[in-house]
Amino acid sequence: MRKWIINLLISAIAVYFAAWLLKGIHIGGFVSAIFVALVLGFLNRFIKPVLQILTIPITIITLGIFLIILNVLMIYLTAWFIPGFSIDGFWSALFFALIVGFINSLLKDND
Repeated sequence: MRKWIINLLISAIAVYFAAWLLKGIHIGGFVSAIFVALVLGFLNRFIKPVLQILTIPITIITLGIFLIILNVLMIYLTAWFIPGFSIDGFWSALFFALIVGFINSLLKDND
């Protein structure tokens, strides 16, 4: 449980930092960042694998580039669920996904 809370806080910090860094991402505050991290983690854990399986043909045709679109889709879906979180465009969502993913890969304990 402690590890899960630490990973959630790391994700929330990554979300807050990425929103601070990018002009196209708007977040209400750190509490909203925690909810964004929670919903994004849930979507990436349960919904994204199903979408990856359903889109295998297009992923093969695009040589895996379509997976980037799925990441952006997960962020748009998160913004739809969280009222204090909004995105201005595709490129903002893409860079947001890259920044949050990079920070999480550096700092999270994935044992």
